[in-house]
Amino acid sequence: MHIIINNSSMIPVYEQLMDHIKQGIINGDLKEGEVLPSVRAFANELKISALTVKKAYDRLEEDGFVVTVQGKGTYVSATDRQLAKEARKKAVEDAFFAAVSKARSVGISNEEMKEILDIILEE
Repeated sequence: MHIIINNSSMIPVYEQLMDHIKQGIINGDLKEGEVLPSVRAFANELKISALTVKKAYDRLEEDGFVVTVQGKGTYVSATDRQLAKEARKKAVEDAFFAAVSKARSVGISNEEMKEILDIILEE
């Protein structure tokens, strides 16, 4: 698994790690039952704190993307197709929200945004 952490980003490192793993699961790069690197091994590989990796794994488990078996490791959980679809949909919504916020910050009206979207959809 190839993950690049941006230490100068405003996004916390554990969230960057979570996002990379989620994307791997959603895209099918990480398959159901596949074991993730151990917390220590991943921390050493990424040159980050083991606590940061543990926090990311814990949050991913809370969200239903992975399951941790004590003494065995952390595995990609059985992916619910609906959960994966909702995650992809949320990612698109977040991107739209960011684009709309940026457009508003530079003075683009809702009508102009709709025109831009219509042009993009025609391509």
